Amino acid sequence: MRKANHFLYLSFLLGGISMNAQQSYNYTQENKDFYNAVSLYNEQQYAVAQILFDQVKIKNTNDEIQAESAYYSANCAIRLGQAGAEQKISQFIYDYPTSSKQAQAYVDVSNFYFSQGDYDQSLRYAEKINEAILSPADKDRINFQKGYAYFSKKQNAKAKTYLDQVDLEGAYGNQAKYYLGYISYANNDYDQANEYFANVESVEKYQERMGYYKADMQFKSGNFQKAIEEGLAQMPKSTETEKSELSKIIGESYFNLKQYDKALPYLLAYEGKNGKLSNVDFYQLGYSYYQQKDYEKAVSEFNKIISGKDAVAQNAYYHLGESYLKLNQRTQALNAFKNASEMDFSAKIQEDAYANYAKLSYDIGNPYKSVPEVITDFLVKYPETPYKQELSDLLVDSYISTKNYKAALEVLESNRTPLNKAAYQKVTFYRGVELFNEGKFSQANSMFNKSIAERQDNKYVARATYWRGESEYALNRFGDAYQTFTTFKQLPQAQNTPEFKSAEYNLGYAAYKLKNYSNANTHFKNYLAAVKDDAKKSDATLRLADGYFVTKQYGAAMEMYNSILNSNSPYKDYAAYQKAISYGFIDKTPTKIEELQKFIANYKSSSLIDDAIYELGSTYANTNQTNKSIETFNQLISNYPQSNLISKTILRQGLVYVNANQEDKAIERFKKVVADYPGSQDTMEAVQNARIVYLDSGRSNEFAAWVKNLDFVDISTAELENDVFTSAESQMAQNNNEGALKSLNDYVSNYPNGLHATKAYFNMAEIYFGNNKVAEAKANYEQVVKRGKSEYTEQSLIRLSNMYLNEKDKTNAQRVLNLLEINASNDNNKLFAQANLMKIAYEENDMNTAAKYANILAANSKVDKRIKADAIAISARMAFKNSDTANARKLYEQLNSIASGDLKAEALYYDAYFKNADKKYDASNKIIEKLVKEYSANKYYNAKGLVLLAKNFYQLKDSYQATYILESVISNATEYADVVTEAKTELNRIKTEESKRNSSVK
Repeated sequence: MRKANHFLYLSFLLGGISMNAQQSYNYTQENKDFYNAVSLYNEQQYAVAQILFDQVKIKNTNDEIQAESAYYSANCAIRLGQAGAEQKISQFIYDYPTSSKQAQAYVDVSNFYFSQGDYDQSLRYAEKINEAILSPADKDRINFQKGYAYFSKKQNAKAKTYLDQVDLEGAYGNQAKYYLGYISYANNDYDQANEYFANVESVEKYQERMGYYKADMQFKSGNFQKAIEEGLAQMPKSTETEKSELSKIIGESYFNLKQYDKALPYLLAYEGKNGKLSNVDFYQLGYSYYQQKDYEKAVSEFNKIISGKDAVAQNAYYHLGESYLKLNQRTQALNAFKNASEMDFSAKIQEDAYANYAKLSYDIGNPYKSVPEVITDFLVKYPETPYKQELSDLLVDSYISTKNYKAALEVLESNRTPLNKAAYQKVTFYRGVELFNEGKFSQANSMFNKSIAERQDNKYVARATYWRGESEYALNRFGDAYQTFTTFKQLPQAQNTPEFKSAEYNLGYAAYKLKNYSNANTHFKNYLAAVKDDAKKSDATLRLADGYFVTKQYGAAMEMYNSILNSNSPYKDYAAYQKAISYGFIDKTPTKIEELQKFIANYKSSSLIDDAIYELGSTYANTNQTNKSIETFNQLISNYPQSNLISKTILRQGLVYVNANQEDKAIERFKKVVADYPGSQDTMEAVQNARIVYLDSGRSNEFAAWVKNLDFVDISTAELENDVFTSAESQMAQNNNEGALKSLNDYVSNYPNGLHATKAYFNMAEIYFGNNKVAEAKANYEQVVKRGKSEYTEQSLIRLSNMYLNEKDKTNAQRVLNLLEINASNDNNKLFAQANLMKIAYEENDMNTAAKYANILAANSKVDKRIKADAIAISARMAFKNSDTANARKLYEQLNSIASGDLKAEALYYDAYFKNADKKYDASNKIIEKLVKEYSANKYYNAKGLVLLAKNFYQLKDSYQATYILESVISNATEYADVVTEAKTELNRIKTEESKRNSSVK
């Protein structure tokens, strides 16, 4: 379409002022200045002329000369653009009502502005003209000027009003016909336009433009072949700009005739409006390439159509999707089909696009919605679709392929049909494994039971049975676990599962926990005979060695411990310690002492160092080496004051002094145990030992005076107290938890500080814990911790930590974890405390503490993969936050190699992020595709990954993918404000760039 300023400019004889108008005046000396001023006026020296006219008006006494001078002076003011010029014209008309220039004043000014192209000003004065006094010629001219002025302002309706009043056979007739023709053309009244244009077609100055309008009118009338002919005929006569417009008409005509090969050269030659093409233009180019099977070029044109919301866009996005598929760019195709399926301009295209979107979601995953939801929604929307059977078959498998088991389970449980039973069995199994890996063992156990109950696929019955055993073991239900693992081995499909190779290993552990060491040894031997897994093999070897040790097969035990010492196992310290102890049981005490001394020298950082020192001191004591024994025990007390063995060590020192007949030193040691560890079992023994020493030395009164101040010791009632506690333990042994709780509550009520109070509180806590009465369990575990360090402290701290962490009570969790870290004698418990203290510190933005624990955990060879992954992740995040990019990259690479679940999603995102930074955009996209397909449950990193995907696509010149993905993130990831903000910023940047070439982008 042509703009108004492409039309012809006119030249007019703007009648008015000339020397002839003054011929009626006599040329006298008196009028000389007036004629000089007129000459200057005609020479366009308006400033000088105005001065002379103003002087003549004052000096000359002739009324007509005065009127003429006023008239000219006002016209000079207009031409000089002086302020108040219009007022001067009005003043002239007011002052000289009989002047012959009266009617001409506004006409001349209007003509002047018209000739200057100032149509607004021309119209202002033209509206003031009294047309009644105009001659027909002047009136014709004024109507034309008004018509053209409005036409130039694109006010076609007003322009037509005045042009219709022009005498079409007069001086301005041809020009009026031309513009009336154009107005009819612009109003799509092609019959009227043709009539007007036909009247001026023979006029040479209009001929060269007629071809364009005729071509365009033929095109708009649907006469495409005629439009092509008219356009081609006009092309040689046209300017470069006009050729662009004609190329559009010719190209689009060929396009509508489905002659795409002929359309392409002309569509490509079209330069757009102000150098910008529209979405329609890009669609025609893309579709023409698509029809030529040039899919790369089709994509390059289709993907410039961004934010389209009309039928053209729907069609374009559908064919863009098909083009992507031809190029095996499935992620891009998914977005294109999704976009087309969201528009309803064409029902057929919408359904086909939706079907393709659903199938692609199954193939490659879906970042916007779970795949089962996509397929289910399609089947609900199109119940009679020809794709019904195909997509129904895909639905079942989609539950598994997405690994978004939580979302899949929600969909399945809301639609429990016989068709879904097999899928339900698989999904509950995988969801159970997912929950197990998150440490949610009770919920996992429930899922495994649901999976077993379906019994659609015997292989999954077997696998769910195995994992039910794992969850029972994790819940300390060792008897149930042993039975379940035994059942698993007997199932017909068990040997075809990946879990089968671990069955003997797990049976060995369950039997070991049940203290059925003979069975445990058998299972561990069976496992070691078949397995090739070095990590578990090392652990199983240790457990078999321990089994031999417990069953007093010391030679066999030592042989197993030696195999560990000759390996790369991180548990060499444990093997060395156990081997040293074993020498004591085969009457090689000197060798035992020598091995313990070597252990203390070689394994200073081992968690067993305090055990080794204690055992060495005890061995010295047993061989009557009193001084060495006391010295060794003192070393333990001084160097390891936080050891759980301190109360036992002091107690043992007391016994050493008793055997050495040093009663006072013995009593001092026993009293220290009672004073420092009132809640421990060692206190009971210390009191009894002290009593014997006092009695044997005839100092019973001193003993009586001492115990009188001990509120937890009452010799007279000790026997009764023991009876009450023994009754409670008897109930527990019979698994009568209700009776046991009653007896234990009776005991602590009657003996709140009794000798067995700590154990009573612990037993009650365990019963409540097993019955899932969390509040009651916490209260009793807290009592255990409050009563001071004892053999029950560590287990109570573990239980409390887990409960507070599950409740997200960070304050109490941190308090208890700090105590656990200090008091843990078990390496795994200490690591558990450190790992969770690290997480809490990071969440609370205590980066120094988080970094401290991350470094400790990352350096520990005994840390399992999950904890190590947490530590590496936190270190990586801090490095990234501190702009230590090189270190962050290295750490995320490490994380990627060991992580699972959410941490794997994070590692994949940063793998893609760094590839983007390296300008490896395709490689970055491949990683994001994996993230979306395999870790769709992690919505946060999926959303961040999509923003990164959009950035990659824009760098790869795919504007459509970039903008569509960003718009989807903005709409669907509203819970992640940081991601949405980043997406909006990127979208605005892209649209700003795209608006420079696409007129449809706003």
